[in-house]
Amino acid sequence: MFDELQDLYQQVILDHSRSPRNYRVLPSANKTAQGLNPLCGDSITLYLKIEGGRVQEAAFQGAGCAISKASASLLTESVKGKTPEEIRALFGHVHEMVTTGKTTSADLGKLAVFAGVHKFPARVKCAILPWHAALAALEGKEEKVSTE
Repeated sequence: MFDELQDLYQQVILDHSRSPRNYRVLPSANKTAQGLNPLCGDSITLYLKIEGGRVQEAAFQGAGCAISKASASLLTESVKGKTPEEIRALFGHVHEMVTTGKTTSADLGKLAVFAGVHKFPARVKCAILPWHAALAALEGKEEKVSTE
């Protein structure tokens, strides 16, 4: 059972890496941030369009490993419709999950595919980079955020 679940998680990560969702420039974005992982070269630009206090659209562009790209893809899907406060809370749950394998959130949906990342410390920064970019975008930070 565990191996089947792990295989499913790997398939979801590969799918989102090979065919990332929302991979485009978002001209209507009113919040944007760049993220960089200098150790492995992952680099993303995250775009958010927030109206009425909620994310209406999210997109990203960039280059990186499969985990980084899949994380950005799943992030753009999971933040739509959420408030900035909900995204900050979600960041906390995702960060806890990728660093410890555990979470206090009952349901992370597809984001749960990153639960095994904690076993590979060098990959934690790949998985969390898009989330740091999301926080920077929400805070209006102009400089690139880094995992270092």
